[in-house]
Amino acid sequence: MKLAIFTFLLLLASWSNPGQIHVSAFAFHASTKSRSFTLAPPQSAVHVATFTKKFAPSATCTTPSLLVRAAKEGRDTDAVLPEFSTLEEYMDYMSAASALPQGFATGTASGTFVSVEAPALGPLPIKGTVIHLTDGPTDSWAACFTSNKFPGAPIKVGRSRLEGGGPLQAIVVNNKVSNVCSGGDGVADSELVCEAVAKALSLEGGSETVLPSSTGVIGWRLPAKELAEDVVPKAVDSLQTESALSAARDIMTTDRYPKLRSKTLSNGARVVGIAKGAGMIEPNMATMLCYLMTDATIEKATLQKLLSNAVNESFNSISVDGDESTSDTTVIVASNKVPTDDADALETEFNDALLEVMKGLAGDLVRNGEGTGHVMRVKIDNFPGTDKEARFLGRWIVNSPLFKCAVSGNDPNTGRLAGAIGSFMGKFKEDENLSDVTLTLGGRAICAEEKFILEGDAVERELSDHMMNAQLGEVDEFPRHQKYVEIGVDFGKYGGDGSATVLGSDLTAEYVSVNADYRS
Repeated sequence: MKLAIFTFLLLLASWSNPGQIHVSAFAFHASTKSRSFTLAPPQSAVHVATFTKKFAPSATCTTPSLLVRAAKEGRDTDAVLPEFSTLEEYMDYMSAASALPQGFATGTASGTFVSVEAPALGPLPIKGTVIHLTDGPTDSWAACFTSNKFPGAPIKVGRSRLEGGGPLQAIVVNNKVSNVCSGGDGVADSELVCEAVAKALSLEGGSETVLPSSTGVIGWRLPAKELAEDVVPKAVDSLQTESALSAARDIMTTDRYPKLRSKTLSNGARVVGIAKGAGMIEPNMATMLCYLMTDATIEKATLQKLLSNAVNESFNSISVDGDESTSDTTVIVASNKVPTDDADALETEFNDALLEVMKGLAGDLVRNGEGTGHVMRVKIDNFPGTDKEARFLGRWIVNSPLFKCAVSGNDPNTGRLAGAIGSFMGKFKEDENLSDVTLTLGGRAICAEEKFILEGDAVERELSDHMMNAQLGEVDEFPRHQKYVEIGVDFGKYGGDGSATVLGSDLTAEYVSVNADYRS
């Protein structure tokens, strides 16, 4: 019955908005009819209608005139976003900060396909996004990919491009189908889409200068023919040089809102990043999908070094559910349009800007996690080991099902926190002395010298209020605030030099609902 109802909803969506497949050639497609919903939207028919409608171009936040204004204003996002009371406020803020760097264009288009693996679902919507370097290919690009041992075909193609050391002039992204372990030839399908982009853009370097990305259902064949013959040409036709916001919107899957961060350097160069991802989030070497664009002049080797370091401090330090995606990709591309007289000074400033943008996007991904009701921020100091090991402990804490559930219920069950830490240390650091460990929640010490400090109802209320103050709506369509459940773990005088800050999500019934209904 559920399948029949969902199929009807899909058909209804395709009747009201025919030809809904989206390809993003990283260009804003102002005429897009809707932001098409995920393969199996978990929040009911009402949510489908809202989801399709909320990013319509008729809304103020996505009108072409506003995007032009945004490009002229050239604002940046704040390192800590302000509070928002409505979706419109959030989208207006994002739009004003979404101006593309020089030398970039983005475009999107939409279409439909019928899954070979699940034809009973009928025509399904798909989106694509293309990023185009308008003035020719660049050697200045870098990437980090998933370490999952079942990588998607686009990851295999991307690794080959990166190892080959050739230039890049375009990126093409599709949602709905991740092109992972499919029954067909996934690599050939990815290459076919790249060839279509190269042909539509008349790229002298051919498809080798196009980088593919895919996200969505694992195990399904990529509808390469539909993308190559229908979506890609339309996406290229819609290329524009004003705003990255539509690209941020059209790479989404189960995301509830687009994620974009930007920063302008002192010489006028910009760093603009967009990202998607709401589930299967515990990256290792990358994130779900993240694309960073800059017009700064910077060498390839420097870009790769800075990107790899920034990934460790941002995307490798978050977790929603402990599952690493098969499609994780982070790419940075420089058009080299803004010259610099001091490469060393630029590198320092650029690194700071890159870290701000990527840390912001990493936090946005967790806050926009499937069913996320709280974001935990775990700060670990004086860890008896490396920073990498400290990150592992942080992720162990935020991935503890018992502790995640306690946070979800605003229940300061501090024993679960201590239990998670003790479990990790017993498995991986059993010889370490923990007698001087201090635990804090919301800035208050809750455990020191192996004893809890929790006497009295007032303390219980204070801790619970701290958690409640950081609560988010599990189905909110925009981030209302940037607050965290603050957790501290200090190993004291018997510790070491390791440190880390890790972000994680709680565990709610909404997360279970989303993932129980993802395909059915």
